[in-house]
Amino acid sequence: MGASPSDTVDKPLSFALLGAYGSLAFPLAAGFIALQVVVPTFYAQALGISLTAVGAILLGARLWDMITDPVIGFLSDKTPPRYGRRRAWVVVSAPLVALSVWMLFNPAVGIKNGYLLLWAMAIYVAGTMAIVPMTAWGAELSTNYHQRSRVAGTRVVFGLLGTMSALLLVDNRNDETLASSLNHIALLVTAALLVTVPLAAAKVPDSGATATAGNDVRGAWALLRSPSPFRRLLLAFLLNGVANAIPATLFLMFVTHVLQQPELAGPALFLYFLCSAVSVPFWVWAAGKIGKHQAWSIAVTLACLFFAGVPFLGVGDSGWYIAIVVATGLLIGADLALPSAINGDLIEWDAHENGKHRPGLFFALWGSASKLAFALAVGMIFPLLDLVGFDASGSNSPEDVRTLAILYGVPSILFKLAAVALMFNFPIDEEEHQRIRNALSAKPAAEPA
Repeated sequence: MGASPSDTVDKPLSFALLGAYGSLAFPLAAGFIALQVVVPTFYAQALGISLTAVGAILLGARLWDMITDPVIGFLSDKTPPRYGRRRAWVVVSAPLVALSVWMLFNPAVGIKNGYLLLWAMAIYVAGTMAIVPMTAWGAELSTNYHQRSRVAGTRVVFGLLGTMSALLLVDNRNDETLASSLNHIALLVTAALLVTVPLAAAKVPDSGATATAGNDVRGAWALLRSPSPFRRLLLAFLLNGVANAIPATLFLMFVTHVLQQPELAGPALFLYFLCSAVSVPFWVWAAGKIGKHQAWSIAVTLACLFFAGVPFLGVGDSGWYIAIVVATGLLIGADLALPSAINGDLIEWDAHENGKHRPGLFFALWGSASKLAFALAVGMIFPLLDLVGFDASGSNSPEDVRTLAILYGVPSILFKLAAVALMFNFPIDEEEHQRIRNALSAKPAAEPA
């Protein structure tokens, strides 16, 4: 008999295992922070593609990628265990991620909209092949409520290290330095993949069991259409993701046109993610004391309070902006570590309520929500800027610049408050999760798929 999905292994995971697993997030985070923060502005500002076209192309590529998430989650769950259900996908995805990053980050002069669409779709699909199995892999390393927080926290810390390493390479002084930045980030991603993927493949066990029924598109639709803790969490995660993606996509424009200090971009982003990395252990600790959803809700609410000053900033307010960057950076660690850990806990809820164990499907839908958040942000905000006449590569009126500042801050606060409202009194806390685990452990062990 194989291990049951309800096994309750509480032994602490070793630092070596956590490090080998978490390192996978480093190259992916380095590539995707550049894709989110630098690529939209670079293609609009340096290559002359309109803001509306960039927004529409990235929205379309993201929406297409959402279709691949449940497919890859399903296939990951069905991959023969002798290959390693998650490991095999992570290994195969690595060269595809490297190729896509290189092509997207090193465009030739004069490329058209189709080039951006093709390689944006390619990098999203390659990233899905890595990220969905990777997150499911992490959830299967332990069923313990607090160990899951350690796994997610470790992955986040390595992701933040990748993010900060990429940001150190960003030079926003002009179009040429920005192009060079993307080239160097592509080299960083490729080199990191060559180290982290073989390390994780060799050191991290991959033996999780999955369900044989309900682990398909029909099962995904059933999860989404019925009220449940999973749907509630997923919607809160989506709303908060949109809130985070809006200022991320507008960041370079904000420091360039509102603060009029483009050289501040790299240091400010680095400081933001450094504060995020430093704060992750605190938020993991806080989650152990007061619960994951309570800690997350507190962090999101405080972030709204600090971010409320952003629309009022202007030239000469860089000091105030740095203060906001530090404060929100210290709070974003909760955003990065805790929602994913809560989603991992719902795998046992699914097994208890529905008789199914579908980590691949759960994290595929999770990935879809993350991608939809970015797609909605860039798909809404860039066309709005175009509509009001904002010019990413030219001069703008004071009214246009103030509109940019308002769009940078206000929608983010509204989306975050909606997410907090959804997580109020979330039903799956540590006590309920332990009750579910106890009920599962009392059932006969099932054969793995």
